[in-house]
Amino acid sequence: MNTLVKTLSGVQSDAAHEGRRFVARDWFVAAVVRGFPPVLGFVLFVLAWQGIATAIPALPTPAVTWKAGVALFADPFYRNGPNDQGVGWNVLASLARVGAGFGMAAVIGIPAGFLIGRFAFLNAMASPIISLLRPVSPLAWLPIGLLLFKSANPAAIWAIFICSIWPMVINTAVGVTRVPQDYLNVARVLNLSEWKVFTRVLFPAVLPYMLTGVRLSIGTAWLVIVAAEMLTGGVGIGFWLWDEWNNLKVEHIVIAIFVIGVVGLLLEHALLAIARRFSYDAV
Repeated sequence: MNTLVKTLSGVQSDAAHEGRRFVARDWFVAAVVRGFPPVLGFVLFVLAWQGIATAIPALPTPAVTWKAGVALFADPFYRNGPNDQGVGWNVLASLARVGAGFGMAAVIGIPAGFLIGRFAFLNAMASPIISLLRPVSPLAWLPIGLLLFKSANPAAIWAIFICSIWPMVINTAVGVTRVPQDYLNVARVLNLSEWKVFTRVLFPAVLPYMLTGVRLSIGTAWLVIVAAEMLTGGVGIGFWLWDEWNNLKVEHIVIAIFVIGVVGLLLEHALLAIARRFSYDAV
């Protein structure tokens, strides 16, 4: 009997070990399958960059850019004057402007979207104005900001605000119009006030659409601030990029492009992660 028990225990142990081995192998294969395409794409990108830089000597090679980046990020928060600061301070200054403009756009745009989607009269009244103003280039709004505020910093924030408000207004309004009419009929039968309809019916249903608009708006805001800072000057990643061009430091321009891309990617994925927590559908 003891021999049989030991034999069965040994078989179970071997089976468990074999199962763990298969799980580990499957995990490794899945990781390789997922990781190979982006790694290959990155390698091909670097090779293409190297080839173009070899053909055009004015363009820095990946090795030269890497070396300059290591030196640059060795001290990203230095200060040598009001307009000579490390890349870290420039990124933070840009993010502060984006936060201000984007925050104001959210405070105004999301409630406006709810009202436009909820009331047909407001929808009909606002739609032509939104259709007219939404395609306007961000840089076209900058002179208006300078005229209104007489200062570069609020003008840049104004440009962010006016360009990032539209995705939030439109997506929120679309979300409200797609709330099933049955939900609203039930709310009417229950004699719910407009505030309760908003908090208990509209807001939960519209939240995924609203967060999609927020995600699109933050990308727009980050694009706008780079262009605005190149024209207004001061401290910011856009101004830093333009200043490096004036100093003919092309490798720093390439680094600035990567920094802008990485920060934009992080903002996008942060909001995408938040949006996925409030929706069962892919946002």
